[in-house]
Amino acid sequence: MATHARAERAHLAQALTEAGPEAPTLCEGWTTRDLAAHVVVRERRVDAAGGIMVKALAPRLARVQAEFAARPWTELLQMVAEGPSRRSLFGLAPVDEAANVVEFFVHCEDVRRAKPGWEPRRIEADLTEVLWKRAAGMARLSGRRAPAGLVLRRPDGQTAVAHKGAPVVTVTGEPGELVMFMSGRQAHSVVEMDGPEHAVAAVRSAKFGL
Repeated sequence: MATHARAERAHLAQALTEAGPEAPTLCEGWTTRDLAAHVVVRERRVDAAGGIMVKALAPRLARVQAEFAARPWTELLQMVAEGPSRRSLFGLAPVDEAANVVEFFVHCEDVRRAKPGWEPRRIEADLTEVLWKRAAGMARLSGRRAPAGLVLRRPDGQTAVAHKGAPVVTVTGEPGELVMFMSGRQAHSVVEMDGPEHAVAAVRSAKFGL
């Protein structure tokens, strides 16, 4: 069954292949090799992946991720492209779709947008709608960290309230750009921001995402 997660996995694998193993990414301190290792560990080593969320487990995560990063680049790329086995929870299509659409979309853009002269990808309408739903969900979670009232708005006028408060900053952009914005990639998102200057500056530098 074709899914958006599978398509985004293919985009990510292609972006990594084109960039090579030592290219920069938008993930601070990570090369493309580090990012690829992160993707593989997250899916294949749940015993270590807990360190993404739990600080006490972070040292184990770092060790395991470094082990994967040390593998030959072609092997690491193949593991990203193939994904986990069907016996893995991530190998189940519904779980893959729920957990990986945004993960792979954002990490693909982490690779693409670290290069000079990047431009937003053309995104098909059905994926755009999926990303809008995810952006709205991310707004409710990450938006709690907003230093001002925060509203996400699509160019067609649909809105999602990320954080209630005053003054209000409205961030307008295509759903994919709003996903990048709420993932903490504000400086690499194609959006327009409206509101008082000091509030806009605070939202632009806020710590969103994980």
